[in-house]
Amino acid sequence: MQRRSKLTGALFAQALVFGWLANPQASLGTLAQAVAAVGVAISAQGLDQRLGEAAAAFLEGLLGAAVQAVIAADAVAIPWLQRVSAVVLLDCSTSVLPDSLAPWWPGCGGSTAEHTQAALKIGVRYDRCRGQVVGPMLCEGRTHESSTPLHSAPLAAHALRLADLGFFALEVFAPLNAPDGYWLSRARRTTAVYDAAGRRGAVLALFAAAGTPTVDLPITLGVDQRLAARLLAVRVPQEVAGQRRRRLRAEARRRGRTPSAASLAWCDWTISLTNVPPELLSVREALVLAKARWQVELLFKLWKSHGQIDEWRSRKPWRVLSEVCAKLLAMLVQHWLVLTGCWAYPDRSLVKAAQTVRQHALHLASALACPQLLEQAIGVIHRCLAAGCRLNRRKKKPHTYQLLLHPELSGLA
Repeated sequence: MQRRSKLTGALFAQALVFGWLANPQASLGTLAQAVAAVGVAISAQGLDQRLGEAAAAFLEGLLGAAVQAVIAADAVAIPWLQRVSAVVLLDCSTSVLPDSLAPWWPGCGGSTAEHTQAALKIGVRYDRCRGQVVGPMLCEGRTHESSTPLHSAPLAAHALRLADLGFFALEVFAPLNAPDGYWLSRARRTTAVYDAAGRRGAVLALFAAAGTPTVDLPITLGVDQRLAARLLAVRVPQEVAGQRRRRLRAEARRRGRTPSAASLAWCDWTISLTNVPPELLSVREALVLAKARWQVELLFKLWKSHGQIDEWRSRKPWRVLSEVCAKLLAMLVQHWLVLTGCWAYPDRSLVKAAQTVRQHALHLASALACPQLLEQAIGVIHRCLAAGCRLNRRKKKPHTYQLLLHPELSGLA
């Protein structure tokens, strides 16, 4: 604030966050209406003048403070997930920014479909049991997943860590191999694997020696670490293997490479590594749980497709950064409302829930100044979420929640 004004920092943030929550494509005129909803009159031009470098820094700092809030629901009623205290999914997504922001948020450079001189790496840690989100945390776009703060952050006792290969690191898994830490990951083809007798061998050779379409073998990982683990795998149908090989060859062509025979052979198997003992996690349950890793990517998809966190109506760099931070705050508020309103239902639809929250966003903003009205507004949202934000069951391709409730529906051995 440069001078005394009715538009305080709090009201400014509320108007932007709830204005873009209600309408991710909101113009300055529409946002001025959101300012009116929180009790202040301002023109679109006056709002535009405030969306400068100071506003971007303020909203970035506010986002940093908001992610410290710990909001979680009761664990969803999926019995075999209750064997662990949490199932923590990790992932990052990149959002390209205007090139003029490269000194503050450098990207990887170069050009694909568009320049990436400036970019944000957005990281989250997402508890599949209680819905708690740690993040979104912002890093420079050129930051690798393994260098983000989330990668090596400690987990609660008896929590299970689940992430893609960008977060694969034996030095991070090693501390989790204590009695109260668990991890589950896809296998990296170049990792050294030793059988129960201590002999180093190729993973596919171990499968051939087992001679079964489902494999569960005790192994150790890493030349130096010798980390105790289980090697889990199931042979996939030929049509699935064929689809994987086509995608692998297409990606290799895009990069000007030729896929190796070993990488093509791996397409015949779905392979995972874990330190969870068999009495807590069967092969079937582990492979179903590995599918649940996509839930964090669906969260990013929801934020991008519906929250439009990587879209904006301006070319002014600081206004763009302000919009990105405000929209990320909006997604955080949206997620908090979903947690408290419908997380208890395994068949909840996050897309339908997000649509419901957006419909009530301005009403919620106008109620913020009065605790009683705010409680009533949140109550209305909760009733609406409970009434109609469910997924329909599917027989041919069961939803993730169906597989988690009934692993036998996966068809895996």
